[in-house]
Amino acid sequence: MSRLAELKFRTATAVQRRLANPLMRRFPPHTVLETTGRVSGLARRTPVGGRRVGDSFWLVSEFGERSQYIRNIRADPRVRVRIGGRWHAGTAHVLPEDDAGARLRRLPRLNSAAVRAIGTDLLTVRVDLDG
Repeated sequence: MSRLAELKFRTATAVQRRLANPLMRRFPPHTVLETTGRVSGLARRTPVGGRRVGDSFWLVSEFGERSQYIRNIRADPRVRVRIGGRWHAGTAHVLPEDDAGARLRRLPRLNSAAVRAIGTDLLTVRVDLDG
């Protein structure tokens, strides 16, 4: 990873972990992905941007395999997603073969712009929501 990419990763994760995520998790309309911590077994909630399409929810991770929620999904793909203040259970699928850049262009613009600006390793995730 280049020095610039590493700096972006460290800066973004520090800001997200200490400032943005704690605020956004409490804002009911914001979309939140809940995974199970692979080490702790505790619920881990991460604000995300994305879009529901039918019975699936799509999002793009800005740091790919380095994102903690991606590592948690790899360990246990059962997740919950809070969309519009309502929780939905589902199964997450990490899709490295998907064109994450093209997918990002089809997601809401505000979050997509932020992911595009700070992302260094885009990775698509699809959550198949339970009935």
